[in-house]
This record gives sequence, structure tokens and C-alpha cells, in this order.
Amino acid sequence: MTSEVTAVLDDLRRIVRVLRESSRAAEHQLGVTGAQLFVMRALSSTRALSLNVLAARTRTHQSTVSVVAKRLVERGFVQRTTSAIDGRRIELELTKRGRKLLQRAPFAAQDRLIEGIEKLPKKARKDLAAALHGLVEAMQLADEAPAMFFDDEEPVAPKKAKHRDGS
Repeated sequence: MTSEVTAVLDDLRRIVRVLRESSRAAEHQLGVTGAQLFVMRALSSTRALSLNVLAARTRTHQSTVSVVAKRLVERGFVQRTTSAIDGRRIELELTKRGRKLLQRAPFAAQDRLIEGIEKLPKKARKDLAAALHGLVEAMQLADEAPAMFFDDEEPVAPKKAKHRDGS
């Protein structure tokens, strides 16, 4: 194995590890997946968003973020409403329960990943995008739908804090 291959694999391992650890922390502390936390953070910065705007903010496809948003609606963290401006448009917004959960939520690693990519010079971002797309094609994965990180994992119930007496 060449040193470049090892370096790429090591860096990918670092990124995936941080994303997985972030997702597990969200699951254990809050009972939501890292993808769900990421979507909730995107919704927290404004009153209500259409699904298309939410997809743009999370940098995912509309159908991908739709699945995550549906789960959040089912769990009562997000509500679907009809737009006051355009009655044909459905908007998503955090519920009071969702906002309360976010107050104790850890930082989503996807945010760090996006910030890191955005900090790269434009040419480096373009080169990275081209190289990763080339890798995806070489692995014959170009037809695979891109899912949100670790969205396929079911969240566990958050761990309850123990009392000092051990109960």
C-alpha cells in the first residue's frame, strides 16, 4: 500500500470516527441520531423552513432530509405547518420540546465537517470534490443514494443520570 493511500485512509478514519462519536453522544444523551440532531440545529436558527431550504442548509438532497424530518415530526421534536405566505407550501419548525432538547445537545460533528470544508480555499474544495467523486466512481458507488451520516442507526433511549446514592 502506498503512503498516499495510507494517509487518505487515516484521514477518512479520523473524520468517520468523529462523526460516529458525535452521533453516539447525541443518541446516548438525547435519544436522537446525529442526523436528527444536525437537522434540528439547522431548524433552530429560524422560525420555519421549507423542506427545500432545509435540504440546502443541511447540504443534502430533499428526499434524504425528508426522511429525517419525518422521524422528528413523529417524535414531536418538529412540527409541519402550512406557510402563512403560500398555503401550498409546507414548512418545518422546531416544537417547544425540540428547542428544549437542543438546549442540552452536544455540537453536531457534521457542522465541524462543513465548517472545515468551507475553510478550504476554493481550488482545494474543487479538487477535493473531484477526487472524492472519482473515488466514488472507482468504487462503483455513484448510483448509491447519499444518506445523512449514521441516519440508518436507531437511536437508543438517553441514559438517565444516577443519583448520588446509586439509585
